[in-house]
Amino acid sequence: MPQKMSYVLPNVPHPLRTPGPEVGQPPTVEPDGGATLLAWMRRMRDERPVWRDESGNAHVFRHADVVRIMADPGLYSSDTVGRLGGGETPSGVLLLLDPPQHGKLRRLVSRAFTNRLISELAPQITNLTRELLDAVDGDRFDLVEAVANPLPVMVIATMLGVPVGDHDKFQAWGEQLLATDASDPESVRRMELTGKEISAYLQEFVDARRRTPHDDLIGTLVQAEVDGQRLADDEIVSFATLLLLAGHITTSVLLGNILLCLDSAPERWEALRADRSGIAAVIEETLRCRPPFTRIERVPTRQVEIAGEVIEPNTMIHLWLLSANHDERVFDDPADFVPERSNSRQTAFGHGIHYCIGAPLARLESRIVLELMLDRFRSVRVDADAPLSFHGSNVFGAERLPLVVRRA
Repeated sequence: MPQKMSYVLPNVPHPLRTPGPEVGQPPTVEPDGGATLLAWMRRMRDERPVWRDESGNAHVFRHADVVRIMADPGLYSSDTVGRLGGGETPSGVLLLLDPPQHGKLRRLVSRAFTNRLISELAPQITNLTRELLDAVDGDRFDLVEAVANPLPVMVIATMLGVPVGDHDKFQAWGEQLLATDASDPESVRRMELTGKEISAYLQEFVDARRRTPHDDLIGTLVQAEVDGQRLADDEIVSFATLLLLAGHITTSVLLGNILLCLDSAPERWEALRADRSGIAAVIEETLRCRPPFTRIERVPTRQVEIAGEVIEPNTMIHLWLLSANHDERVFDDPADFVPERSNSRQTAFGHGIHYCIGAPLARLESRIVLELMLDRFRSVRVDADAPLSFHGSNVFGAERLPLVVRRA
């Protein structure tokens, strides 16, 4: 049997031995990297598989319920903005669209986001990663700052056909949107201004591709056609924005989480250096243990019943992907990092029609980064003497990840 290791941070109680907090608002990821949050979700799965918060929103924790809801877009709408916010759903944002609009846009963008296009990016991703690692000096560095943040932004910029040199601007935009506090009018105003700035920036490239065709992603989206239909400018801009921001965060957090998980089982680093065939399994188990996002949202279109709880239409439902990935009803010893297990049912990238279109790219980038780090470093550990900080809210990963390395 493979050795099982807790993947939480060093000197943090194992989730199965951490008393679950009382029912109430979810605990934050800080300061223990998620151990208390995981313990809280374990208690919710057992005692309150559907829980109402103080605002009346419903939270769903068990794997079977989460997957069933994601698989039924007719009964559970993704249009949280249109149904709950009273506003118009932004066109081109796949995450918020329901059928049939979702199917039309997905078919069009899929023409430009093929496996062939993704695989052809491998040499560019490899070169970019080498350059970033070449800039690392000494035996201590912050993975997020040095590689995990800049790489995915630069890759997506390359795909879109916008200047890679603007990656600092894209990263700043992403951090601004992540920092938005919906309860603070000034924060919301800054977010709206940032959104307009991003749209204006990308619209210039859409206009240029309409004047002069190009084979980059924006150019392909401008020319894409299915059943005589093409994408409107605002749809292209919205989709490009989603790639630039959400795609960047997903891969950045995943890269950090891989190193966090491997830190719990340092002998696996040496094993991977000797045999790279286990890399894919390590990535999948990391996605199960530490999915980049803790939850997604849906809204029922009519009255439904989930785990015995009646939910009225137009109620916000939070689907806890992190909890589903730790459901003991599906995964044995879910708090242990076991790449050898079957992870075919993990939900990190969603399920059904909204399964993440960028999942193959995130996996490819993660594999290339891990391979190049294995080439360069005999060992990699989280720096116990440096401060470690985590994203808040819905993002489940390190905001800063200081490492200590021993070069090969």
